[in-house]
Amino acid sequence: MTSLSVNVNKIALLRNSRTIGVPDVRRLAAIALDAGAHGITVHPRPDQRHIRSHDVYGLAELVSKRPGVEFNIEGNPFHQVMNLISEVRPHQCTLVPDEPEAFTSDHGWNLEKDGERLVPIIADLRKLGVRVSLFMDPDPAAMRMAREIGADRIELYTEPYALACATSGQEASLAAYAAASAAALDAGLGVNAGHDLNRENLPAFVAAVPGLAEVSIGHALTSDALELGMARTVQAYLEAIHKGAYSS
Repeated sequence: MTSLSVNVNKIALLRNSRTIGVPDVRRLAAIALDAGAHGITVHPRPDQRHIRSHDVYGLAELVSKRPGVEFNIEGNPFHQVMNLISEVRPHQCTLVPDEPEAFTSDHGWNLEKDGERLVPIIADLRKLGVRVSLFMDPDPAAMRMAREIGADRIELYTEPYALACATSGQEASLAAYAAASAAALDAGLGVNAGHDLNRENLPAFVAAVPGLAEVSIGHALTSDALELGMARTVQAYLEAIHKGAYSS
């Protein structure tokens, strides 16, 4: 079954709009885990506009007390995140090629361009016992190289699918992601996915994409939690995953 990792960045973004520590990122992460989420994801950026270093340490402590729960840190390894990862040693590190000024992650790695300089970083992370995932566009031809440079998994960047969902391009988009996932699995990689997945588009994606180990969802899930509450929202996303899994 596909695991659900809750990205808590947007909770931190709301908290940072004031100085009183509300909402409490750690408390809401605990509610998500109590409701059945399998992991927590954070993406600390150099400007600390949402997740901050103290959040990372606090969430790592929270997760450490829950056997079987995973902690995933996302970030660009060339932008001040590696020391934090080395100290915390999350279960998984998702390397993302976003620039400091980027509004959000909007593309995967170009391994022809950046693969060589990722090799020592991936090797160092694996020495720390950290599983390494690379944020990738749905390009089947790139998956073999991702494995060759040492990655354990890839995370498929799913905004293009989200934009195509409920349009005439949905089936072609799903086919592209299915082909990329199949190529990754064939290369010996695990497959994650994330970015703009939500309750509506998640079932079809889970049904179409083979071997999906994990989805990381933040913006839509946090938005839904404003209406439904965090616990009910996590349950709704788990239901969406189950719906996709059993319809495939």
